[in-house]
Amino acid sequence: MIEVHLYGDLRRHAQEKTPSSQSVVQLPIENYETVGRVLREIGIDPAEVGHIFLNHQLLNTRCSMGFWLGYQSAEGRIPAGGSYLDAPLRSGDRLGVFPTRMAMLIV
Repeated sequence: MIEVHLYGDLRRHAQEKTPSSQSVVQLPIENYETVGRVLREIGIDPAEVGHIFLNHQLLNTRCSMGFWLGYQSAEGRIPAGGSYLDAPLRSGDRLGVFPTRMAMLIV
């Protein structure tokens, strides 16, 4: 099983859409091998994704400063010559998906 936590206006893809809900989608890993397949299954166009975290580490961002801000990187999961959409997923993984209209936080 993997968990996909949706933020901002991407919460519309979760079953629970209320502001107080956690907007988490749980999927069996057997059917979803890559980040791209998971996004497709949920109905999220990759063009809508601004930042995506894998197990609390930054996998991809449209913010050119993202990796300079000190976020730990999950780029090691991206296959050589591939994109973040090709990153394989394992049982227990957690994705955090943020829309393009949501800025990164500097902590």
